[in-house]
Amino acid sequence: MKSYTPCILAMLVLATTPIQSQEDLQLSSKDSMVQSSWMLGVGYNFIDDSGDAFNDFTTIKDQWNAVAFPSRISIGRYFKSGIGIEAIGTYNNYKKGNIIDKQVTPEDISYFGLDTRLSYDINKLIGETAWFDPYVGVGIGYSDASNTPRGTYNAVIGFRTWFSDRWGLDLSSSGKWSFGNEASNHLQHAAGVVYQFGIEKGLSKKGEEKLALIQALEKEKQRIADSLANEQRVKDEAVLAERLAREKEKARLAAIEKAKLDAENQRKQKIRDAIDALGYVYFDFDSSYLNKPYKALLDKLALILKDNPSVTLKVGSHTDSRGPEKYNMWLSERRVEKTKAYLVSLGIGEDRLVTEAFGEEKLTNECDDNTRCPEEKHSVNRRSEFEVL
Repeated sequence: MKSYTPCILAMLVLATTPIQSQEDLQLSSKDSMVQSSWMLGVGYNFIDDSGDAFNDFTTIKDQWNAVAFPSRISIGRYFKSGIGIEAIGTYNNYKKGNIIDKQVTPEDISYFGLDTRLSYDINKLIGETAWFDPYVGVGIGYSDASNTPRGTYNAVIGFRTWFSDRWGLDLSSSGKWSFGNEASNHLQHAAGVVYQFGIEKGLSKKGEEKLALIQALEKEKQRIADSLANEQRVKDEAVLAERLAREKEKARLAAIEKAKLDAENQRKQKIRDAIDALGYVYFDFDSSYLNKPYKALLDKLALILKDNPSVTLKVGSHTDSRGPEKYNMWLSERRVEKTKAYLVSLGIGEDRLVTEAFGEEKLTNECDDNTRCPEEKHSVNRRSEFEVL
């Protein structure tokens, strides 16, 4: 019986839902969710190394230690299974006068930590939510605390709350148990901003249920249509002949329309080919200046656009991998604006030009931050390119 549930639901929906509402039933972005990604985090850490942190972890005054600037960075890979692998670096300062190992520390002492951990997304057990993401984890690490280096076994509990697919807050508490010496155990709390990239999305449970219902609805609609068609053929052969005649006429008109469409597509392809044949506009290193040969290229491009006033063009600009990523994004924005401005100066309307800056995201070769390349290879990445929309 279970396998018939979508079909039964589909019949009920068809019977009780207006036709317009049935047509509006479709998958949307709300029916999908992030299933795997890379995640970068930056924030603060707070340490309780008082010696009784695990007995009374709520006492903040004289026991918690923190610095006024971001003191925690993390990078992790999170998989569809709910498993996450993370690397975390932290810095802190034990403040003079605070309780460390049940003693009042006589001086400020720096704290350093480097940890790795394996985490699990609890939503895989309790059901996915769009904004609340609790997790638990275990790991190992190295801490230099109170001038006593030690290896640690770690356990963590925390949650992330998401404002979008990419941005969220991460709050967690970790217990760190030392091994290899007599160093004390301690608690480390963390709060920070997280950013997801390399995202892979998939349907949520609700989305899968909606997809099954949509497919069942389509199947039921087809069954009803087939039944009506068969009944119509039995009742009136003359109506069938008339319908076939109408379909033949429709096919003839469709063939005429297709021929027109093919001719139009050929015309459009010639425009694309002419623009592609011009090539790209290239820039000198660390420059957005348009050199004379590429101004000449843009002059030719402007002529094509003037001859074809219905064409809308996308201009995308790029940099090579050298330099900071944020700077390269700014530089590519400068390049795309210079390219657009020159075309506008030639009489091309701004409403016909769509621009996008990519920075170093779309290299045309292997010359990334980890690969040494000669200048001639880097130069092919410093470009503005064109796409007919």
